[in-house]
Amino acid sequence: MIRINLLPHREAKRKGRRQQFYVLMGLVSVLGAVIWFLGFSLVNREIAAQNEKNEFLKREISSLDKEIDEIKKIQEQTNALLSRKRVIEALQANRTETVHLFNELAKQVPEGIYLRTLVQSGPRIAINGYAQSNARITTLMNNLDESPLLENATLVETKAEVVANRRLNAFSITTAITRQTKAEAKPAPVQGKKR
Repeated sequence: MIRINLLPHREAKRKGRRQQFYVLMGLVSVLGAVIWFLGFSLVNREIAAQNEKNEFLKREISSLDKEIDEIKKIQEQTNALLSRKRVIEALQANRTETVHLFNELAKQVPEGIYLRTLVQSGPRIAINGYAQSNARITTLMNNLDESPLLENATLVETKAEVVANRRLNAFSITTAITRQTKAEAKPAPVQGKKR
């Protein structure tokens, strides 16, 4: 038997396509909402994790800053102690300098020279005294220049004066102390004979 559909078949197809379209639109909308929600929650999780990392880094940076401040204070204390140590070492190295200076002056002052004052300011020494002649002053200056402890003897002034009814030449000389380094101050080791 032959069936004849009297309903308009085009309307039924359109209605079916429309329903199919709305169902697909709903599914796509739901799928889009699910994807958006998953993306949003994933991004929020990443942001929260990054914020936690940032807070951790800030805490660590602040603790490191405190440690750096402590290290700077310790370095300042160390530098202060080292500078004190250097001053003490310099004093220790030069404590016998005065004795050596007087011994050297006793060796280098020729006969006929009378020292009146000796003033030291740092490495510079000012010597004032009397001499029987200008030749003796020249001899004194040459002796001071040849000395291993003194150098750069310079005549500042010389003039004739009468002292105790004697005519003498008053003079003023400046010289400098040659500071020896530790390596120069150490004596050379004695080498034994080889057999």
